Amino acid sequence: MKNNYKISENTKKVLNDLSFEDLIYGLIKKIGEDPERDSLLQTPHRVVKSWGVLTSGYNENINQILDGAIFEENYNQMVVVKDIDFYSICEHHLLPFFGKCHIAYIPNKKIIGFSKIPKIVEHFSKRLQVQERLSQQIADTLNDALNPLGVAVVCEAQHLCMTMRGVEKVNSIATTSVVLGEFHNEEASRQEFFDLIKFRD
Repeated sequence: MKNNYKISENTKKVLNDLSFEDLIYGLIKKIGEDPERDSLLQTPHRVVKSWGVLTSGYNENINQILDGAIFEENYNQMVVVKDIDFYSICEHHLLPFFGKCHIAYIPNKKIIGFSKIPKIVEHFSKRLQVQERLSQQIADTLNDALNPLGVAVVCEAQHLCMTMRGVEKVNSIATTSVVLGEFHNEEASRQEFFDLIKFRD
């Protein structure tokens, strides 16, 4: 049976009136530390700044990221960008997960600037996430923007919610994949992509 935490309306109002720094101060106190200790005095401020970076994807517009980066081109061979580092926050435990993303698409008269592909990954990773959704959002964005013949995305990541708590399996890697269009329908295209990124299904 799920333990769904329910918060009272009064508590919601109190929390809404608190600053982000106040919440971090309270967290430090709740875990048994002294938030007035010298080296912790600036921690609430530091945490707020770091979370501003870690969740910056909420404040970005994907259309602005893609603006001016899509070009007409008569090219229909596979384009692969692999080993894109990413860092995200697991929405179930608020702990980081991080790894590499490999992306391919087969153009249909449109291509995108190479530098925009890692920016798409960063845009969706800089928010509370699950790896499955992250992979899907990246694939859907490229599919919608380019209308390509196919899109493939593979994400491989370590989750600190697995390595620091729970099962505590330090070397565990979670792999998710999304294949659309020709990558879904044609085994040869899919296998070529997996070969290029040294991944086997």
